[in-house]
Amino acid sequence: MSDETVFDLCVIGAGSGGLSVAAGAAQMGANVVLIEKTKMGGDCLNTGCVPSKALLAAGHAAQNARRADRFGVKTGKVGVNGKKVFQHVRDVIAQIAPNDSVERFEGFGVKVIQGEARFVGPDTVEAAGETVVARKFVIATGSHAFVPPIDGVDQLDVLTNENVFDLEEIPEHLIVIGGGPIGCELAQAFRHLGSEVTVLEMFKLMPKDDPELVRVVQERLLEDGVVIHEDVKVVRAGGAAEAPEVVVVDEDGREHVIEGTHILIAAGRRPTVMGLGLEHAGVDFTPKGIEVDKRLRTSNKRIFAIGDVTGGYQFTHVAGYHAGIVIRNVLFKLPAKARLDHVPWVTYTDPELAQAGLTETQARDKFGDAIKVLKWPFSENDRAQAERETEGLIKVVTTKKGKILGAGICGPRAGELIGPWVLAMEQGLKIGAMASTIAPYPTLGEISKRAAGSFYTVSLFGPRTRKVVGFLLKYF
Repeated sequence: MSDETVFDLCVIGAGSGGLSVAAGAAQMGANVVLIEKTKMGGDCLNTGCVPSKALLAAGHAAQNARRADRFGVKTGKVGVNGKKVFQHVRDVIAQIAPNDSVERFEGFGVKVIQGEARFVGPDTVEAAGETVVARKFVIATGSHAFVPPIDGVDQLDVLTNENVFDLEEIPEHLIVIGGGPIGCELAQAFRHLGSEVTVLEMFKLMPKDDPELVRVVQERLLEDGVVIHEDVKVVRAGGAAEAPEVVVVDEDGREHVIEGTHILIAAGRRPTVMGLGLEHAGVDFTPKGIEVDKRLRTSNKRIFAIGDVTGGYQFTHVAGYHAGIVIRNVLFKLPAKARLDHVPWVTYTDPELAQAGLTETQARDKFGDAIKVLKWPFSENDRAQAERETEGLIKVVTTKKGKILGAGICGPRAGELIGPWVLAMEQGLKIGAMASTIAPYPTLGEISKRAAGSFYTVSLFGPRTRKVVGFLLKYF
């Protein structure tokens, strides 16, 4: 690399967001350099979305076999081979990895540097012994697992999402510290694969989701045999390497000792901002992330930041969305702004829980009683009945005039069903658009149409309508 080379764009971090920016910009004619200090594909491919969903798929397969007698299908005792399960996880990663590989991006014309990037000036970084000067930068360094300062935990070989998929055998008794989406997903996956599982949560399970929908997930976890302790604080950890234990204090101040064979910490994630030399680039940041404006520009306007490192929603699809905003700003000089009021997210437990827009609580805080809450249970859906998956419901929040404020679904394939609601909110469609849609029968998607249609139930079948119909039938 020549010292005189000035790149159009330097992307730091080869996770989903960084890769999207680098690939898009290079294919549109920009001279791009991409810097990654660890594995191409970042957290999503190697330690996050992909391996966790592969593990969940294995767990769901085992549980479905156990429950096959619902359909008159007899199976024998379900056995789980831990080595093969984790090999399945690694095989899935390997199948996807070529899409994120150095070779593929070099094929796009991207210069790839494998090393740790550090700013040494407002337009210069150093990495792997090379100096990179660029007109624009995108920081996409993601986030990392947060290990809380629990007394004694540093003396144990605890698991996080960053090393749990390196296991070779299924844990005998897994203690999960953290009851958010990651904790709940992995708790259920390992329970279905044969582990005893105990979940410890300082507050309530999945606190950012609608409590009514969370209860459906919680009831299934309990039915599966997961032990859940809410409103407890983990105060210390200890025990032997092969028999770790944690001590918790409940809301009454009483101590309890939880013994297991493995400890998994799923207590959230923190933006990866340290070690980047941001102070040398004039970029404002805190441990909670890099500060950006609506165009995703940092305090140094030639430097953008996207994805988890900004401290907002920590989802792969948000990082991908951010990538599009940056490309419009950098390549096309358009003042595109990120809009995150309708971001969907999904917890991939069985049943799944999906949410987009405002929950009922958030809507009431903002609009008071000037809202309508529409619900429809999966037990009233014929496809759900046919598949014996009737737990859960859809819950939609609108204004009194039919503007859609939010939608939440807990039930089979909720992550697929939330999509039309995201589209409706993004495009400003009212509830009538969903109610008048022709939904094929029998599909789970009918539940959305039924919920939407219930917006009109009172007025459509009320006394005023009956009077109008009676008059028309009598005189016309």
